Amino acid sequence: MAIFVTENTKVIVQGMTGSEGTKHTKRMLKAGTKIVGGVTPGKGGQTVDMDGVLIPVFNSVNEAMAATGANASVVFVPPKFAKAAVIDAIDAAMPLVVVITEGIPVHDVAAFYAYSVSKGKTQILGPNCPGIISPGKTNLGIIPADITGPGKIGLVSKSGTLTYQMMFELRDFGFTTAVGIGGDPIIGTTHIDCLRAFQDDPETKAIVMIGEIGGDAEERAAQFIKEYVTKPVVGYVAGFTAPEGKTMGHAGAIVSGSSGTASAKKEALEAVGVAVGKTPSETANLMRKILNG
Repeated sequence: MAIFVTENTKVIVQGMTGSEGTKHTKRMLKAGTKIVGGVTPGKGGQTVDMDGVLIPVFNSVNEAMAATGANASVVFVPPKFAKAAVIDAIDAAMPLVVVITEGIPVHDVAAFYAYSVSKGKTQILGPNCPGIISPGKTNLGIIPADITGPGKIGLVSKSGTLTYQMMFELRDFGFTTAVGIGGDPIIGTTHIDCLRAFQDDPETKAIVMIGEIGGDAEERAAQFIKEYVTKPVVGYVAGFTAPEGKTMGHAGAIVSGSSGTASAKKEALEAVGVAVGKTPSETANLMRKILNG
């Protein structure tokens, strides 16, 4: 099992013919991802050779879905054109859209996210995220495929690099799915969405949740864990040393007063039984203790 994606997920890459799209399409194919097409408006009808694998290009997501049966899309489209690309996917009722692009204006994200909610057919992951991987099955995005193998841990993280580090630290146990949800002020898929899916996935035995300063997503996740999650959860909150009022790294990581601080998030999580590490390595050790039981 995995959450949101499986080895049978059929993937199209929006922006596949661009340099980033081409590079990562080749990587995803090597990881076993079933990439069935690309979308670049104006280049429909072409075929691209991806290291010996011929991938057809379509003008729209609707065309690509009709021809290939794709049920997920990965977006490698520059920020300026990302909103149009995501709306194209929503209009086609694409079930899952993974938006890797960084630097999309917040009002564009607000617009396409609100549009996806109004249509009710499309789950958005991201933007500004590393994507989602079920090791040994499929990989949508930029997460390195060779860090770890399949196993019984679920991982949800706001941070890209901390996702990779946690996968590496716990590689001896492996993962059902690792999801990078992104750190922008507005994102589609949340910690809570992933926690619910991991709780409902019989093969996920324990969950690692990585948050960061700014906003109240982790506090809301803590409340959800209290009400719904029975599996063991360990957490890490990036930004314990961040100065107040400064934006740190991600656009959404800004602290104002006591709201959004790492300490407040740690307290909220610990209050509902989540063990929180002070460092990623300490967090991995907390998980190791649980799994070694």
